[in-house]
Amino acid sequence: MLLALFCALVANLGYGFGTILQAAGARRVSTAGHLDVKLFARLSRQLPYLAGLGLDAIAFAASIVALRTLPLFVVQAAIAGSVGVTALTAVFVFGFRLRPSDTLSVAVLFVGLGLLGASARGEDAAHLSHLGGWLLLLGVVVVAVGGAVVARLSDPRGGMGLAVFAGLGFTGTAVAARALHVPAPAWHVVFEPIAIALVLYGICGMLMFASALQRNSVTATSAVMFAVEAVVPSIVGLAALGDRTRAHFEIVAVLGFGLTIGASLALARYTEALKIGERDPEPMS
Repeated sequence: MLLALFCALVANLGYGFGTILQAAGARRVSTAGHLDVKLFARLSRQLPYLAGLGLDAIAFAASIVALRTLPLFVVQAAIAGSVGVTALTAVFVFGFRLRPSDTLSVAVLFVGLGLLGASARGEDAAHLSHLGGWLLLLGVVVVAVGGAVVARLSDPRGGMGLAVFAGLGFTGTAVAARALHVPAPAWHVVFEPIAIALVLYGICGMLMFASALQRNSVTATSAVMFAVEAVVPSIVGLAALGDRTRAHFEIVAVLGFGLTIGASLALARYTEALKIGERDPEPMS
């Protein structure tokens, strides 16, 4: 289980640093008034975005390893906690200022992560039924259509809507990664609906996250996305995949999860005047 906890930490750091780099690249390209699938082509010419995507790839691989052993509520909360890394990077690298309340939120966030780590119990996920796998795959359509609809809203509502659906996209990826059981022979996995869902959810999440980063503050966007990405799959894991805490650590887990998500949402109020790109984000009301 120590390897899984280490991988959850790597995912936390990778996603945190990667978000800043992706924001730098995303804000250098033009913004469309809809969900533009050609955005990836434009972003492919932005070195910061590619570097951030590389860190995301490392973080994603680490999260997959962690999810093979740790419950969703631990790994996803650790990923949500990367918003603290994003905020601190914005301070120390780009010279932004955190308010005292934001500094407290970052401290609370890491306390919450520590409590979650203490409450974690390593075990394999329960098998998702064949019907459950197909329903998970069908959910890709819901996320894609929902993202396309909110993308047409004016900013900042459109940006926050995209952040929510990006979180739902990565929710599907996390649930699929936790529930996936590799068949024998292993190459048959390409025909598994859960494996297909994992890939499609990831594509939806990346596209919507990049679009959201063009429209709103990097910290606000990532905080909303990571909060959704933590809460929804945690519920699914507890309800359908048999995720549990260590014996007698239920209260510790609830407290840790609450502190982590609460601090992430508090950081969503931190809408720093980004000096990345050509325009400043609108403050959230």
